[in-house]
Amino acid sequence: MNASTAASFSVMTPADLGLSAASTGRDVRLAARSGGFLGHTSGLAAEYVQVNLAILPTELAGDFLRYCQRNPKPCPLLGVSEPGEWTLPDLAEDLDLRADVPRYRVWRHGELVAEPSDLHGLWRKDLVTFALGCSFSFEHALLADGMRLRHVDEGRNVAMYRTNIPTRAAGVFHGPMVVTMRPLKAADAIRAVQITTRTPEVHGAPVHLGDPALIGIRDIMKPDYGDAVEIRSDELPVFWACGVTPQAAIAAAKPAFCITHAPGHMLVTDRLNQQLGRS
Repeated sequence: MNASTAASFSVMTPADLGLSAASTGRDVRLAARSGGFLGHTSGLAAEYVQVNLAILPTELAGDFLRYCQRNPKPCPLLGVSEPGEWTLPDLAEDLDLRADVPRYRVWRHGELVAEPSDLHGLWRKDLVTFALGCSFSFEHALLADGMRLRHVDEGRNVAMYRTNIPTRAAGVFHGPMVVTMRPLKAADAIRAVQITTRTPEVHGAPVHLGDPALIGIRDIMKPDYGDAVEIRSDELPVFWACGVTPQAAIAAAKPAFCITHAPGHMLVTDRLNQQLGRS
């Protein structure tokens, strides 16, 4: 789909398309595949695992695999495709990596050059897809425990920030950790640590609570990705490692060509969140 066609759908909301927390992963994928859904996936298909994507030429796949292995908090690896394959059968039977994400990002030499809604015109036989765990999945457990998440209540994308926390380099890939932030009352923050510790496949426990300046965030109301939300006087900002971290590594590595998801615009799988954390 070209940019002008994509723009014509930009006003369609999840509600317009019948999407909600009760939707299935397949519902969200088909809405994205049709070209009708271009929005973020926070709060949708609450029972299903959502994943970040990094799609790289074969010659970079080994370096990126090692990067994920060395940085499991921001880059928890849930699946890897064969070169040129646009399916991930372990995550969903009916899945098309070329079209099932609401919005992608195309990078050339480390620069963001396009945000298409499908990849049919860009797909190559040498591309390897990495699926990484996403914090939208552990939100299901927080909500089930009775917590309120402001970005979900307000229909916003989660706030994401580049930090001064370094990741461990692997080959050409290096850069800072990116984090998501959710404001929580102190008691809820403690409970959130307990809950998310059980799901290392989707980033696990927070990496920081409290003063954002301590991790290099200058202005909490100006996220690098996503949408800002209010932090009230009785709340703490709670930060989790984020699967957008590879985009910072890609910007630093400057590969000639690669593709990611747009922040917050995830691939929703058929795997159930309740299966996370099980041996």
